[in-house]
Amino acid sequence: MDLFDQHLEKVTEKEAPLAARMRPLTLDEFVGQDHIIAPGRLLRRAISLDQLSSLIFYGPPGTGKTTLARVIANTTRAHFIAINAVLSGVKEIRAAIETATQQRQFYNQRTILFVDEVHRFNKSQQDALLPWVENGTVILIGATTENPYFEVNKALVSRSRIFQLQQLNEQDLYRIVEQTLADSERGYGKLKVEIEVDALAHLVNVANGDARSLLNALELAVETTPANTNGAIHITLAVAEESIQQRAVLYDKEGDVHFDTISAFIKSLRGSDPDAALYWLAKMVYAGEDSRFIFRRMLILASEDVGLADPNAVVVVNACAEAFDRVGMPEGRYHLGQAVLYLATAPKSNSLMGFFDALAAVEQEKEAEVPTHLKDANRDKKGFGHGAGYLYPHAYRDHWVAQQYLPSSLQGQVFYQPSQQGREKEISTQVARHREAQLAALVEGIGVAPLEILTYGSADRNSERWLQRTLSQVGTQLATVRERIFDLAQLQRHHLVLDLNAGTGLLTWEAIRQVPEGGVYTCVRTLGDTNALTQQAAALTEMMRPIILTATITELPAVLTSTALDVQFDCIIGRNALMSEPDKAIAAQILAKLTPQSGKLVLAETVPRHTQRFYHLLKPHCLDAQLYERLVVAEEAIYAEQKDPMLNWDADDLRSCFESAGIAVKVILEQNLTQLHITTTFLNRLFNVGINRPSYADRLAQNLTKKEIQAFKELSTRHLLNQTVDWESTVAFVQVGSTDNSKQ
Repeated sequence: MDLFDQHLEKVTEKEAPLAARMRPLTLDEFVGQDHIIAPGRLLRRAISLDQLSSLIFYGPPGTGKTTLARVIANTTRAHFIAINAVLSGVKEIRAAIETATQQRQFYNQRTILFVDEVHRFNKSQQDALLPWVENGTVILIGATTENPYFEVNKALVSRSRIFQLQQLNEQDLYRIVEQTLADSERGYGKLKVEIEVDALAHLVNVANGDARSLLNALELAVETTPANTNGAIHITLAVAEESIQQRAVLYDKEGDVHFDTISAFIKSLRGSDPDAALYWLAKMVYAGEDSRFIFRRMLILASEDVGLADPNAVVVVNACAEAFDRVGMPEGRYHLGQAVLYLATAPKSNSLMGFFDALAAVEQEKEAEVPTHLKDANRDKKGFGHGAGYLYPHAYRDHWVAQQYLPSSLQGQVFYQPSQQGREKEISTQVARHREAQLAALVEGIGVAPLEILTYGSADRNSERWLQRTLSQVGTQLATVRERIFDLAQLQRHHLVLDLNAGTGLLTWEAIRQVPEGGVYTCVRTLGDTNALTQQAAALTEMMRPIILTATITELPAVLTSTALDVQFDCIIGRNALMSEPDKAIAAQILAKLTPQSGKLVLAETVPRHTQRFYHLLKPHCLDAQLYERLVVAEEAIYAEQKDPMLNWDADDLRSCFESAGIAVKVILEQNLTQLHITTTFLNRLFNVGINRPSYADRLAQNLTKKEIQAFKELSTRHLLNQTVDWESTVAFVQVGSTDNSKQ
């Protein structure tokens, strides 16, 4: 360095900005960051002992990163080289490495390479440093305002110790001002500077933890304020306000603060805190964040976190975004605020995440085939039967019909979990009712109880239920029966309800919805049904779960007594609760005792005597006339046989049983017509030998020979297999207790 260089350096130091002149030269002058450089801390010990390894200083602007590096330069015995990543490249890095190599080779001296704004180096520039840091040629000290774990080469990060510097607090900033006013060489110690308390408080407050911003404002205030007659430079609040007019907001559109702020904003909206949401919005707007970016994130949240709880949310936010584009700033801030407040106060639901569950299912079920009835019938209906059996929803009541839309491997899978918030609460009730009806149809197969009594044997239940759920209207019929039961029951919110023969819970879940302040007891016949209902009820709060009893009607009084459940039910409901009871008179007596005088009893029982006759499905000319006549007699005999209590009763018998028990009942008969798909499994169940009970063929054998039954089976297979037929059934609604709105 020649004389001219020395002169230039002295002039530069003298004319440097106050913030540069006041950089601390030693650790004792350094203000703040006690968490890393207080006495006894690791970094302070390393600097004092000159035993530094590679370091990265990370923190907001004006917190002392570069200053700390300069302190190290003033105290270390190592050769110190400083470069700025904004102004330097690979050429400067190579020059620094060459110097470091020479210092090591000729003087056995270490070299500290300080890289300011190290995150500004691209990947190749950072890679150029790596081998020399690794072999110890240089000790790297990097300074960055960005998160080094994201912006700095991972290999460099792994070889460096990272120290995070925090924003300076107000006490630290006051100390810096005191040092500046007292320092006669670098600061204003030679001047008589008087700062009003309010003026200093304003400077410290608006600096917002940035020492550089504070010193720049102080310099402007002092240098532009003339001395008074006493030679004092008096800084008033007005001068301070002119010197630092805008708070130094820490915000970088590509840095950590940017992502942290938008994260806080989104989480405040999701958490329904309008005050916090407005604050974070204001911070982003104040810092100059792109309003389109803010609207984009709000549009995402409108679907992700509000969704169907308020379907208008995405409409309102989109409208505000379009209005903002038309109006612009600053008036566009009204539209930003409106969108934020709408989202913050809207009911929340993340049920749309079910789509991603469906994506996961697609990844695991890549070969799941489209069900035949859902395939396009326009191209190959004749060749492969595509589209056959599809039920057009608009042709049915409420424009809905229960049929399977998922592939067979995913039947019963639930992706959409509606919340109980806002508009979605109504949607959840509708979806739940449809699912319950479909579930009942799935579990019960064809859902026609008298036919179930006649069809026993080993069968592929999964395939059978899949086909019946897909190609029949059983779910629709069950939903209709459920609505009819509750229409007759007229439940009150506080009622205590008993659901007989609950099975899949078709009536149980609707009862829970209708009696939120009462309670529901549900009675099932098997442990399998008990376990299934228990698992389904686990999704409810403990107070809302039904009390599950495993018993038949005749066993129910003993079960209630053994469990010390002294309850009086306001309403007893059930579907096909009496059908499986061998002695319906005793069952009626028990129900009469369980039904209080002011209570209600509503049962829906499928009447076997009025069920579909199989011979009606075959045209007479398909069979030999004599065989057809014998078939008619044999099938009618099944329902006329007095020995079988499962099949030999009708609505009048039910009425008589209840009247014998001392209560008057009203019995309403309703006929139903359901589409049923005839499958090979279904026919086998009809004509195979029964296991626990006689099958349809076993009962026909009382009046037909084996040869005749075999001929009947072959003709049924030839004319009915893979056909969808109309299946007739009759439901008897048994009602005890008057209701004003019952349908006759």
